[in-house]
Amino acid sequence: GKPLRSLCAMRHVWRKPGTAHHEANTIPTVKHGGGSIMLWGCFSAAGTGRLVRIEGKMNAAMYRDILDKNLLQSALDLRLGRRFIFQQDNDPKHTAKISKQWLQDHSVNVLESENGCAQTSPIQPDGASEVLQRRMGKTA
Repeated sequence: GKPLRSLCAMRHVWRKPGTAHHEANTIPTVKHGGGSIMLWGCFSAAGTGRLVRIEGKMNAAMYRDILDKNLLQSALDLRLGRRFIFQQDNDPKHTAKISKQWLQDHSVNVLESENGCAQTSPIQPDGASEVLQRRMGKTA
């Protein structure tokens, strides 16, 4: 028989000619880890703020708690004080009343997305420059 390689060991199987790729003759593997995690983080020109692992499915109350424990502390750690503008996309957790109320109660300056659509992202190339150009009346 022809050996099949797996991550842990080599296994030998006997098979008929032409059946190498039949499901019964293959050993399933996961190529890229097979999992995922969800994170919340923030960054500015001054550096990176806190990074939080989110356990389970996030809802608006969890998001508000993440902001409460991490956003203002990150601003302090980065020595931003209150001189920062917070940007987020239009995920329903971000636009929920409980999230908006927390941001208002803590006097956080929020960059409102244009036309209710968060098409630009500071993570994507040229995202911030597109916003600035539109605000200055220039076309991108």
